[in-house]
Amino acid sequence: QVQLTESGGGTVQAGGSLKVSCSASGNLDASYAMAWFRQAEGKEREGVAVFDSDGTTDYTDSVKGRFTISKDPKKNIVYLQMTNLKPEDSAVYYCVAVPFLGPRAVLRGAFKVAIWGHGTQVTVSS
Repeated sequence: QVQLTESGGGTVQAGGSLKVSCSASGNLDASYAMAWFRQAEGKEREGVAVFDSDGTTDYTDSVKGRFTISKDPKKNIVYLQMTNLKPEDSAVYYCVAVPFLGPRAVLRGAFKVAIWGHGTQVTVSS
């Protein structure tokens, strides 16, 4: 059974950078898209970035130009490099693996079947 484990969260000042990682244990099929979602307190969970099985990436508008998603296929790790962080980026960041769905649909959260990690807290202080 595949499990996703996030790490690298923490507290950073506004304007700073942080890199979170998602490690997949077990055999995760290469056809899965990998994505990062986040949920701030009192808000709905939103898609942040997606790395499709063919290497296509996509981002929600609020993080374009600041966040970069990447994948190390040998280590089965997905990264989210976050730069120029803002207080509104504060949230629990979740890693998710989604089968057989395009990147836009993944980003919209248009799926029911998925593997979720437990999340890592990112706090940006002003």
